[in-house]
Amino acid sequence: MAENIAVDVLIVGAGLVGGALAAALAGVGLAVAVVDRADPGALTDDAHDGRASAIALGSQRTLAGIGIWPRIANKAEPILDIRVTDGDAPGFLHYDHRTVATGQGAPAPFGWIVENTVTRRAIWARVGALGSLSVLAPAELDTLERGPHAVVARLKDGRSVRAALAVSAEGRQSRLRAEAGIAVTEWSYDQVGIVCTVRHDKPHRGVAHEHFLPSGPFASLPMTGQRSSIVWTERADLAPAALNLDDDAFSAELQRRFGHWLGQVRVDGARWSYKLGLMHAARYIDRRLVLVGDSAHLMHPIAGQGLNLGLRDVAALAETLVDAHRLGLDIGREDVLERYQRWRRVDNLTLLGVTDGLNRLFSTALPPVALARQLGLAAVNAMPGLKRLFMRHAMGLVGDLPRLVAGQPL
Repeated sequence: MAENIAVDVLIVGAGLVGGALAAALAGVGLAVAVVDRADPGALTDDAHDGRASAIALGSQRTLAGIGIWPRIANKAEPILDIRVTDGDAPGFLHYDHRTVATGQGAPAPFGWIVENTVTRRAIWARVGALGSLSVLAPAELDTLERGPHAVVARLKDGRSVRAALAVSAEGRQSRLRAEAGIAVTEWSYDQVGIVCTVRHDKPHRGVAHEHFLPSGPFASLPMTGQRSSIVWTERADLAPAALNLDDDAFSAELQRRFGHWLGQVRVDGARWSYKLGLMHAARYIDRRLVLVGDSAHLMHPIAGQGLNLGLRDVAALAETLVDAHRLGLDIGREDVLERYQRWRRVDNLTLLGVTDGLNRLFSTALPPVALARQLGLAAVNAMPGLKRLFMRHAMGLVGDLPRLVAGQPL
């Protein structure tokens, strides 16, 4: 006989954002089911694939508040300084974490660089400790019916799930978003992101470096063990040649972009590439459906904020649903979901616009534009108040903060 499961929330997609949302909701007593084609906990010791993410201070507070950060902390490398340089210009913009007040005592890092596999393991270790959470994976969604009072998901293995609300955490190609008829605004950049890990001779001392080049930004982000994570943005027509280089030649190309402040650099492990683009959903909600993370928005990696936007979605949606649940309200009601949508749209749209504009501005090689950029960087560097505002933005501490982001319990 096929299993029938009844929960409060059904989450489709068990990535970092979907998993964090599941842990947040189940951690305060809501019954949650997660469906994914792959087993989210099936990670071997050699599963690291080179990808790492910047976890801003606000996101670290969110992960701490839902019981995940303690499993990450000793494998996370703090970002203590950020340097921004433009081509061959001699000056640079410098952000120092010690100059920013966070409202919680001693100065805190801007964020941490954590390998995605470490974060994923931590999420699913926390999920495994929560009794009100069902992980239905590997399993594939067959149909989802969204009625006036509930949603019913039928899986291809015959099981079914009934819930008050469905959450799409499926990513950019969200099936549930498409089935709901939610339009998206999107475009592709003529760029490819090349991601890898490098080892280097000199310590990075917690410095993240964003070096703007005509083809796009080249970022080195501090990792544990005298390593750095590289996000190399390259023109789409040139990227295949770079990816086809052997390790020695590839490392030499990295060295050209790095300079010598870290000594000799050597690629360590796999490389990936992915096409870069922007996407934003026209709305984040439909009848008993809500979008989070890359199902709702996708941005250029220029500021390293993609996962942080998703985790702020998690913090806002979890607070919205938990508050409604505590009041005895139907958590799938339109007015409940509208609160989440209003809360997140401004932050998401602002950061999508900023990253798009920065990428276009710094990818322009026209001399007058380059001069204006360099003067702008110098001006910001000379204005402590403006620098502090930008730094708080990088930490995810500006705007109407959810309780988790502010370091308060859900």
